[in-house]
Amino acid sequence: MLEEIGEIAAALRSGALTAQALLDRCIERIARLDLVLNSFVAIDEMNARNAARESDRRLASGAARSLLEGIPLSIKDNILVRGLPATWGSRSLADFVPDRDELPVARVREAGAVILGKTNVPELTLEGYTSNELFGTTRNPWDTALTPGGSSGGAAAGVAAGLVPAALGTDGGGSIRRPASHTGLVGWKPSTGHIPRLWGFPSILTDFEVVGTLTRTVADARLLDSIMKGPDARDRRSLLAHSGLWPNRRRRVLYVPQFAGSAVDPEVAAATAAFADMLVQTGAEVVTGGVFFDLESANHIWRIISRAGVAFLMGWRNGSLGSSAGISVRAMAEEGKAITGADYMAALERVAALRLEIADIFADYDLVLTPSAAALPWPAENSYPNRISGRPAGPRDHAVFTGWVNIAGLPAIGLPIALSDCGLPIGIQLVAGFGRDEELLAFASEITRASPPPPLPTFNKINAGSVD
Repeated sequence: MLEEIGEIAAALRSGALTAQALLDRCIERIARLDLVLNSFVAIDEMNARNAARESDRRLASGAARSLLEGIPLSIKDNILVRGLPATWGSRSLADFVPDRDELPVARVREAGAVILGKTNVPELTLEGYTSNELFGTTRNPWDTALTPGGSSGGAAAGVAAGLVPAALGTDGGGSIRRPASHTGLVGWKPSTGHIPRLWGFPSILTDFEVVGTLTRTVADARLLDSIMKGPDARDRRSLLAHSGLWPNRRRRVLYVPQFAGSAVDPEVAAATAAFADMLVQTGAEVVTGGVFFDLESANHIWRIISRAGVAFLMGWRNGSLGSSAGISVRAMAEEGKAITGADYMAALERVAALRLEIADIFADYDLVLTPSAAALPWPAENSYPNRISGRPAGPRDHAVFTGWVNIAGLPAIGLPIALSDCGLPIGIQLVAGFGRDEELLAFASEITRASPPPPLPTFNKINAGSVD
């Protein structure tokens, strides 16, 4: 079974495969496997079939638009796609259907991709697992009793199970990288502005959230990035995103195994340490260190920005979200209502100070290495693991390694590196300085060639509680 975009594109160009047959395979797998996984929340079969036919005509005439020609993709449900519901996991938006594509979707569609459907999210994409009152709970194909993480959990589950070759997601605090770790995928989070955004939902996390990808390989992440990136004058952030080449030296890596005494699953810690050793063997200079920024300040920023954003949303669309929001969202909104304008401005000042503090580390190091997630996947219905490494854990303890990257606006890539003793995937993240996106992707390509990740199972059969 062809799974990587490059292999599929070669088969399409040779005539060994048609875009329509490829789409049929995806639709058949969704029908067979997704009743248990619950990764998709909307399928656009009619328009997808029309797009596949058009791709076949272009392929037959040698006029393919890109290597994405005829490749089915899924889109996370907080990214707008014309003609498809955009619910953001909220009952109040169940009937909202936008009439235009958000810019990253428009770019992949113009490149010939076939947009197949939307994937599940937690309400307003603000939690680290994937469940909501509108569509229910998404499950991990590696073990359907467990979560694929969040908030891009539906996207991750669908790609890992081979329902589509790749997915577009968003990452506002680790929402791509952690699900990638929990499902054995490559999770790509670009610098702020690297992929411009227009015509989407309100930006409740200021500029912390970006569009990225969940793929099976780094090559696929690079391909999708090459099509979605690039400046658009209407998104000024996209005009300043590239920072030039890395210095001509051995790659210097700061390996941070733990953040200020935070709990880390022993198998995650051991796998990350082994990856750090592998980097040394491939020629990198690796230095082990501790957290290099004010972690308490980062946590404060996250709470103020996210809660104020939720409170704002409760008044959006004439207050319709507030009338039907879930328990967790209502609790966040109540916190947000108590935040003053002065509190919010003070948090933005803290953001600027933290970005300066973090930028200084990249004067000495090219990369920072940490685990992607502090915990292995936990029960699918639970919003977070209540224990990590035998210690009681709170709502964000599993996510301690990722949020600072979003506050700083940096590029990061999550890579699958190992399997736990019980066969669950483990991933790491590599973080680079602002605008070093292309260099980071190139480095990740080199590393995965030197040390290939564990293969994904075929997942030809998925039943609740078992995988065959």
